[in-house]
Amino acid sequence: MTNNTRNFCIIAHIDHGKSTLADRLLEETATVEKRKMKEQLLDTMALERERGITIKLQPVQMKYKKTDGNEYVLNLIDTPGHVDFAYEVSRSLAAVEGAVLLVDATQGVQAQTLSNLYFAIEHDLEIIPVVNKIDLPNADPVKVKREIASVIGCSPESVLEVSGKTGQGVSKLLEQIIERVPAPEVEEKKPLRALIFDSIYDSYKGVLTYVRIMEGTLSQNETVRLMVGGVKSTAIEIGHFKPHYVPCKTLSAGDIGYIATGLKSVAQCRVGDTVTGSGDNQSDEILEGYKEVRPMVYASFYPLEGDEYTAMRDALEKLTLNDAAFVFEPESNRALGRGFRCGFLGLLHLEIIQSRLESEFDIHPTITTPSVVYHVMVRGESEPQIIYSPTEMPDPGTIEQMQEPFVKLEIVTPSEYLGTIMDVMGKTRAEYRDTQYLDTQRVLLSFNAPLIDVIVQLHDMLKGATAGFASMNYEAIGYRSSELVKLDIMIAGDMVEALSRIVPKKQAYAEGKHTVEKLKELLPRQNFAVAIQATIGAKIIARETLSAFRKDVTAKLYGGDVTRKRKLLEKQKKGKKRMKQTGKIDVPPKAFFEILKK
Repeated sequence: MTNNTRNFCIIAHIDHGKSTLADRLLEETATVEKRKMKEQLLDTMALERERGITIKLQPVQMKYKKTDGNEYVLNLIDTPGHVDFAYEVSRSLAAVEGAVLLVDATQGVQAQTLSNLYFAIEHDLEIIPVVNKIDLPNADPVKVKREIASVIGCSPESVLEVSGKTGQGVSKLLEQIIERVPAPEVEEKKPLRALIFDSIYDSYKGVLTYVRIMEGTLSQNETVRLMVGGVKSTAIEIGHFKPHYVPCKTLSAGDIGYIATGLKSVAQCRVGDTVTGSGDNQSDEILEGYKEVRPMVYASFYPLEGDEYTAMRDALEKLTLNDAAFVFEPESNRALGRGFRCGFLGLLHLEIIQSRLESEFDIHPTITTPSVVYHVMVRGESEPQIIYSPTEMPDPGTIEQMQEPFVKLEIVTPSEYLGTIMDVMGKTRAEYRDTQYLDTQRVLLSFNAPLIDVIVQLHDMLKGATAGFASMNYEAIGYRSSELVKLDIMIAGDMVEALSRIVPKKQAYAEGKHTVEKLKELLPRQNFAVAIQATIGAKIIARETLSAFRKDVTAKLYGGDVTRKRKLLEKQKKGKKRMKQTGKIDVPPKAFFEILKK
């Protein structure tokens, strides 16, 4: 039977029609009844359906009778197409033997298409190139087929044409999947080894791990062990995805299915971990490719009202049940009160957590500007200090070197926007690497850039400069030494920690000047003059003064001796001096966020 099994996934750039094509495959194979069919069936989260993107991948098993009369089992894994979820894509690819490379006939090859294609080639997958959305009036399948052919080195004629919307070409695609995707290699006699490619939390069954059985067999109620996590549990239920959960008695090598573990946290069942059995069914070798997913981007979430703090903590804890890559810890600051420092894979991941807080828990957090993790080499220490927040920075006099995360950035753009993109990139600290022409009209630009420059505003700047035609993709390439300084803001002689940030030394003056000018506009005036200063260490690099309210204390005098007037003005002056020494300024939260906007 396993020789009639085909495991494959669909890889594509975000919004190229993966989930819609998956719907047509389900219809064509009669996996889901017509009356139960709805759009984006495999996108199970409400947020996915609302935004039209895939966040959590939902696998499905289909049965298809080929024209030769044989029945085949097709296991499809739908993968997320966004750069933040690249590790999930790589684990999904390790669980299959073939990949359908899907490209939009109206947009052509995009940055994420290339990134996922390279992943698939690394995993030695059989690649079936497909042009989607051929039913659209502005589709140009001939041009896009040539583009795909030049990228993967096949003939344009071998690229299939389909329409995920109308179902045109879908049956031909299914035939090609059966013909070209190799059957899984079966090693049923060996001890159990299964790869976890996803896990979700179920309130009744505990954590459900989505697995591909690589070797051996697994039976219901068998004791299983997670080799990296070191946790043991019982497989209280095992089964297949159709696409709802259908229990079965055994899963064998080559199968894709789920294991209900009864565990209470997805953090114990990490993506990429290896599941093995007990006794004779136990293996000692971990499947290669496991990686600890670490947050790349940090931001602080603060409740709008102080009494929402507990509700927000409970909501964040519930979100971590289903998302092992999301981390948070409590923190507090003078301007915003108590909140949480949260770690994310990228900006889309942050937006997803924010949207889920708002839609599922009705909590609308105040969010600080995203930042990254810095490494600081301190004199006399062999290991770098890891800095999550500017407030953790050591004394500048003891710092030998500062390092920040860099990424390899790839931008795919129509060639007429080449000059505009170079202008945009010239405003960042990115280093140009090379230019590659995908065809006469599309260019792939490569840069090495600091991650902070990429995440804060580059995406919006690129889209604005190219009328939305450019697409970008990035991957981490490690830490590099940079000239960075901590920029502090002082208001009325007091340092406001919430406004401190780490900036490139060359941009420190401009950043400081921008901040103090903005604060002068935003802070409420006081009864005394307020000095707003930007400092690096003990050196003041920019200053503005917020002038005081001034009450006319001489208004009640009707003529009389001028010395009386002077006496009252002198008294007012002394009072203001005393207020200046003791006065405290509170930065309103609204001002805090306005400053961080460019």
